[in-house]
Amino acid sequence: MEIAVLNIQGKETGRKVTLNDTVFGIEPNDHAIYLDTKQFLANQRQGTHKAKERGEIAGSTRKIKRQKGTGGARAGSIKNPLFRGGGRIFGPKPRYYGFKLNKKVKELARKSALSYKASSNNIIVLEDFSFEAPKTKEFIKMGDNLNISNKKSLIVLPEQNKNIYLSSRNVQGVEVVTAKELNTYGIMRASTLVLVESAVDVLQATF
Repeated sequence: MEIAVLNIQGKETGRKVTLNDTVFGIEPNDHAIYLDTKQFLANQRQGTHKAKERGEIAGSTRKIKRQKGTGGARAGSIKNPLFRGGGRIFGPKPRYYGFKLNKKVKELARKSALSYKASSNNIIVLEDFSFEAPKTKEFIKMGDNLNISNKKSLIVLPEQNKNIYLSSRNVQGVEVVTAKELNTYGIMRASTLVLVESAVDVLQATF
């Protein structure tokens, strides 16, 4: 599959990039995408939630009334979960939500996500560029030229570029990552995937 390379003015440069079918043209595996996305979101959870049970709250352990003869349910202490201010029954405890996923499944998921974007023509290949200094206005202008201003877009760089990152930081709906940071969730969440020309080689070499 060949895609024309655009410049930051949104015009064709006359060059084309060939996207490898083993990365951008496979039969997508929806279950692999689901698992990789699930793992990514699970890893974002802090898991620091905690509620106190009856043995952890402050309060007297004195038996508040006699066992029988009151006509009501027996109660051992004021920390009974049925009372206001009592402990919580089976409350949340700190835990780790992440789970293991095989590398081949993660690789298949990323290839599947890239193939979905390629098949729906939602990939733009942009020639290598950089800014001399962080300029949000220039970044917004570039988005207008590429017709991605009102869309969720993911820009993939071959390596870290501080000026491009700082220029995009305040632009809503835009995320800038390196090819090594690319994940299935980010690909599927974006409406348009913008690959910098050098990043295509990094992706195809990685997969």
